[in-house]
Amino acid sequence: MTRHETLDLDKARIAGGVASDQKHDSAHKHVSGEAVYIDDMPEPVGTLHACLGLSEVAHGAITNIDLSKVRAAPGVVTVLTADDIPGENDISPTGLHDEPIFANERVQFFGQPIFAVIADTREAARRAGRLAKINYAEEPALIDIADAGADARLVTAPLKLERGDSAAAIAAAPHSIKGQMRVGGQDHFYLEGQIAFAMPGEDGDVTVFSSTQHPSEVQHMVAHALDVPSHAVTIEVRRMGGGFGGKETQANLFAVVSAIAAKKLNRPVKLRPDRDDDMTATGKRHDFLIDYEVGFDDEGAILGVDFTYAARCGYAADLSGAVTDRALFHCDNTYFYPAARAVSRPLYTNTVSNTAFRGFGGPQGMVGAERIIDEVAFALGKDPLEIRKKNLYGTDDRNVTPYHQTVEDNVAERVIAELEESSGYAARRREIAAFNTKSPVIKRGLALTPVKFGISFTATHFNQAGALVHVYTDGSVHLNHGGTEMGQGLYTKVAQVVAEEFQIDIDQVKITATTTGKVPNTSATAASSGSDLNGMAAQDAARQIKDRLIDFASEAHDVPKDQVVFLPGRVRIGNREIPFAELIREAYMARIQLSAAGFYKTPKIHWNRDKGEGRPFYYFAYGAACAEVSIDTLTGEYMVEQVDILHETGRSLNRAIDIGQIEGGFIQGMGWLTTEELVWDGKGRLRTHAPSTYKIPLASDRPKVFNVALADWAENAEPTVHRSKAVGEPPFMLAMCVLHALSDAVASVADHKVCPRLDAPATPERVLMAVERVRAEGAR
Repeated sequence: MTRHETLDLDKARIAGGVASDQKHDSAHKHVSGEAVYIDDMPEPVGTLHACLGLSEVAHGAITNIDLSKVRAAPGVVTVLTADDIPGENDISPTGLHDEPIFANERVQFFGQPIFAVIADTREAARRAGRLAKINYAEEPALIDIADAGADARLVTAPLKLERGDSAAAIAAAPHSIKGQMRVGGQDHFYLEGQIAFAMPGEDGDVTVFSSTQHPSEVQHMVAHALDVPSHAVTIEVRRMGGGFGGKETQANLFAVVSAIAAKKLNRPVKLRPDRDDDMTATGKRHDFLIDYEVGFDDEGAILGVDFTYAARCGYAADLSGAVTDRALFHCDNTYFYPAARAVSRPLYTNTVSNTAFRGFGGPQGMVGAERIIDEVAFALGKDPLEIRKKNLYGTDDRNVTPYHQTVEDNVAERVIAELEESSGYAARRREIAAFNTKSPVIKRGLALTPVKFGISFTATHFNQAGALVHVYTDGSVHLNHGGTEMGQGLYTKVAQVVAEEFQIDIDQVKITATTTGKVPNTSATAASSGSDLNGMAAQDAARQIKDRLIDFASEAHDVPKDQVVFLPGRVRIGNREIPFAELIREAYMARIQLSAAGFYKTPKIHWNRDKGEGRPFYYFAYGAACAEVSIDTLTGEYMVEQVDILHETGRSLNRAIDIGQIEGGFIQGMGWLTTEELVWDGKGRLRTHAPSTYKIPLASDRPKVFNVALADWAENAEPTVHRSKAVGEPPFMLAMCVLHALSDAVASVADHKVCPRLDAPATPERVLMAVERVRAEGAR
């Protein structure tokens, strides 16, 4: 026994197990610049670089393509068009065959890829791409969904949710209000842009290093484009510099183009677009027009609602069906509607095909729910928080959603009550009212908004995951699973789960790159389910190995199985304790299998889309946030003075990482609702396609006081991994409190008698226009 093993026998707790605050496994590499991203990988001799040639009109037929000058440009090796695709010219993730790799007859949005240049250097490829001469027969383009009309084209089938007779409930209600709200889109603005690096192999094989959240889908797309079986394609990703949903389907294009070029030329090919091209050619969060009608009584209890959620989906379906479905799933947020009707309108437009973004339609759905709360509050002259609390879901009754799922884990009321007290909401409300009375220009606002977010893929078959665990003879462990690491700490959390199972220190668990060659048929790392799915799969693999070890130790040492217990760094076998590594060596010598493939599928969930009924979510995550803002009524400029958050993550696997996710998610959500604005001109050109024109929040935009707390009493009602809850997407929606605090400040100019109806993003211009409108209406 070595000295190290002797010391292990004295350990009371492993280092890095579940529920310990562990730093992100690559945090030190991120801040030092040592973390290896795809563009940091050494380039083999002969590496070529690709650049996409993009459409310069939004809609029309291609009448002529002249690429002769492109081919003749210095450094150019070849040019790819639709004719060079060996297999299928399609990267549609839904199988609708509506999203070509290269347009070859007509274009449907400004920035649609038509060809790719492959050259010795990236600069040579980019310069050559500008030499193309392409003629179009332009046709009218539909850009804004407000211009779509009642009989507009849809990219996919709409959804309708209905429970009760909402029309009758609204008609019979003492009060009713109709309105419309516009909610803007959002660019993902990941720090690492889209990129793919393809390496050709023998026997038709190709390996693609792709910055993707969905390696298996990229594998399938590359295989279809190359017309080879999936086993000939390997996709690998160690880390992404951010994804946020933008690398769930949007990575397909770049991987496919680089792979086609690599196989055609039998040389490595890298494709890293310029940031402007990246923003122009890739999908974004859907912007919505929400039409609503609400009926309510004298006390503010909602009696019936009717929503229509129209979304700018772009020219192809992509994930728009699922995104607009989820918007409807969250049109209730934390509120019970006795009668409800909600329909989606996934509208075709001549813009880039929009895609997944953190929350996946849920944020847009919740913003609609919170707008009707404001409408009711202003109509009755009440504090919006009072209306929110009055309409919360119950526990034993008033607990059925518009999609007929019973809410069984409701803790919204407790979360709101605790935050209301800890943030000093009531006292601050009085102080702000007094301040606004004396301040003619600067007005303050306060709002507290809750969040209930459903966890699971709404496409049931995606709720599965696999993992691979090897234990080597020295007691070290190799871990691989289908989840991808985009900065959210998934690798660390899953490693903690494995360390906990074996009761070994986390530094004995090797975290390895996600690859389709080890764990096949994986789901996207999305829907906040990365830890839920992959953690359970890894736990299953570890437990298979543990069970074999227990069986072996019981038989070899002639003790009952229940007397084989894994302790920190060691295993107790009857009255004897031996180091974990010693048991592993003994098991190996006895020919015990020390490797296992784990698997997990989410139980209980089901969904009938045709009926609009089912249980699409395994459980709900809850939180609440309180924001205080100040606005300048002469300019519309504003500051976020303070934010207080209480969020529940179940039994947190890693509080440090979870708090980081909450902080980051909140700021990103705040950006969506305040500063980040996407603008297309009449020609369909995206005008906000660079950091100079697209404004994500700066460090100076964060709340001056920012308090984040986890609900230490929380525990998942469902048997998830260690009873934890998802934390990727739910915090994003907490930022609704900032929009409603701004609305509250605007409303103060007319003594809170007029609903500001502040649209998002609430830029200073929109705030100023709302101030002027509210002041004018209040003076009537």
